[in-house]
Amino acid sequence: MRILITNDDGIHAPGLAIMERIAREISDDIFVIAPETEQSGVAHSLSLNDPLRLREISKRHYAVKGTPTDCVIMGVRKLMDAPPDLVLSGVNCGQNVAEDVTYSGTIAAAMEGTMLGIPSIALSQVYDFFAGRQTIHWSCAEAHAVSVMRKLLAAGIPPDVLMNVNFPACLPHEVRGVAVTMQGRRSNDLMKIEDRKDGRGNPYHWIAFQRGNFTPGPGTDLEALEENKITVTPLKLDLTDHPAVTAFANVFETES
Repeated sequence: MRILITNDDGIHAPGLAIMERIAREISDDIFVIAPETEQSGVAHSLSLNDPLRLREISKRHYAVKGTPTDCVIMGVRKLMDAPPDLVLSGVNCGQNVAEDVTYSGTIAAAMEGTMLGIPSIALSQVYDFFAGRQTIHWSCAEAHAVSVMRKLLAAGIPPDVLMNVNFPACLPHEVRGVAVTMQGRRSNDLMKIEDRKDGRGNPYHWIAFQRGNFTPGPGTDLEALEENKITVTPLKLDLTDHPAVTAFANVFETES
């Protein structure tokens, strides 16, 4: 099996090295193609107005001055003599659940792989955002990822579906199983703008996050992670709300 590994945290991110170690338990035919610098939050963006600079780090390890989506395209269309059988994106530093999936470069890389007809899995390791990254338990993903991936591959990933896997913020032995979940939804008041001033007194602004009180919906990724469960969420490329199509079609047919 040929595997393409990428991420959105950058070529030197610890999660990328962990992802490669995990992948090597499945195959030795591996290419690592990741962004030169961190690209968190870039979503499914393409570099259309800037050239893609490519740097070879070592054999089959490349850094691309671009987005995670750029990396997948560069790997499949340029660097690999045959398409991969699997795209792995991660292991991301931090969760990709609920509305995170619309912002995430990690998810976007798996989405691009899926669009190219390649089974793709995004993997993320959750940590307590407010406690800081030093609290992250990478060992959780490293201990459980291979088992989860083998089961997904054996079952078969459907066309036009990417698999989003999140490992809970706990030690490996504290994991309470695997839950196949729906994408959750957080409260809409968790994001805020912080106003600051630079050394010359000029104002600037940061997007920041704050704790909020909300109850995760039943059967969602948010609920399962609170229960120390690994979440597996199938995400479709088709974003169409099909019941709404029917409803609005009836509206416009009535008008005509």
